[in-house]
Amino acid sequence: MRLKNKNILIIGVSKGLGYALAYFLLQEGANVIINSGNEIKLREISEKLKQYGTIDYLQGRISSKENAKEIIEKAFNKLGKLDGLAILIGGYIEDTIENLSGLDEMITNNIKLPLYIVSAAENYLNRNSAIVLVSALRGIDKALPNQLSYSISKAGTAKAVEILASELIKKEIRVVGIAPSWIYGEFEIGRNWKSLRKLGDVKAPPEDFARVIVWLMTEEAEWVNGVVIPVDGGVRLI
Repeated sequence: MRLKNKNILIIGVSKGLGYALAYFLLQEGANVIINSGNEIKLREISEKLKQYGTIDYLQGRISSKENAKEIIEKAFNKLGKLDGLAILIGGYIEDTIENLSGLDEMITNNIKLPLYIVSAAENYLNRNSAIVLVSALRGIDKALPNQLSYSISKAGTAKAVEILASELIKKEIRVVGIAPSWIYGEFEIGRNWKSLRKLGDVKAPPEDFARVIVWLMTEEAEWVNGVVIPVDGGVRLI
């Protein structure tokens, strides 16, 4: 178990990536707290995963510096220490320069809120801990014409990984990220997810992305810092 007795907080849990990440972290021996604004979803996920290890949840939608700090403090008080933080807040809106309908929401979700969370968490994270942010392939590679606000905000996420890593290196806290292609569908325990995709597919199930985040939080990745890893099965090469 590569994360035995490590305490990990996942913020912005969905039934896709967040659920899968919690499952694989438990499989590696971590103690996990999951967070979102939906208590019913959190309770359901916790009930299904408690047989695999220690899992708890904190309900609360992060919208400001103040409630980001509140969630971090509650997680720290529950666990006694924090060894890792995964920030999965995001969303997807299509827009163009003619109609910037998603600009405020995408900048808030993909840049402002993650920064609020990291700012609140830096003094609670242990030495040798890891923070993982989620950018997107469209933020680091060629974007589509209808993804203006989404792509520029995810590009901001990717740059934030680099800058935050340089700031927190003195505290021996790593900051890393992934850039998924298309996370498709909800997580299902025990299924053969590898049969659902092949190399070069534009989309893949959440398991493929969650497992990379888990690895980034282990000691095996302790010399990986300040970078965003494309997790796309090679679709950008086609």
